[in-house]
Amino acid sequence: MENEMRTFGYLCPACGKPVMAARSLFALEASGVEVECGCGGSALRTEFDGQRCKLFVPCGLCGETHTTRCAPEDLTREGGVAFGCAQSQEFCCYVGDEGSVEKHLRTLEVLAEKEKRNQENGGEPFLDSVIMYEVLSELKEIAARENGITCGCGSHDYAMDIRRSAVDLSCKDCGAKLRIPAATEDDLDDLCCHLRLTIPGGA
Repeated sequence: MENEMRTFGYLCPACGKPVMAARSLFALEASGVEVECGCGGSALRTEFDGQRCKLFVPCGLCGETHTTRCAPEDLTREGGVAFGCAQSQEFCCYVGDEGSVEKHLRTLEVLAEKEKRNQENGGEPFLDSVIMYEVLSELKEIAARENGITCGCGSHDYAMDIRRSAVDLSCKDCGAKLRIPAATEDDLDDLCCHLRLTIPGGA
């Protein structure tokens, strides 16, 4: 593998601050990488067994450390790759170019703060009820347009699954899914830019 640099980023569960650092993929394969928070309370680590990378990811959303595996080439994917927290069903770690990782971490900070406030207020069903209702209203408008929501496989038959901080659209024919984040103002602004939505299914 070429000595390509990738930025690793996560939210520290100890201090709540975003943690970012660039590491070479050569180092990842040779001896693994470690990205430690300046507070000393957490560190992202990787191990390589000759075929797959094992990542130990501190989660700023649930406070646990998640373990995940991927092929080295996944880390070089254009646009980067994200790893999720099963408990919150949100992404908690990003690997990619610096600008993309920094943008995702800013959103993750907002989500973590909203989650904290939500728990203090007794735990509402949605992370941000106002944003969720606005997103659902916008989705209703998009769906009402001709070919408003379709799948790349050609189907117009889809299901909608409303989650805590997102809405999942799934094609009933091929099973492809499209997640619509619904927790921040940016999520709503991004959705409002779309006249139509296409679930990324194949023919």
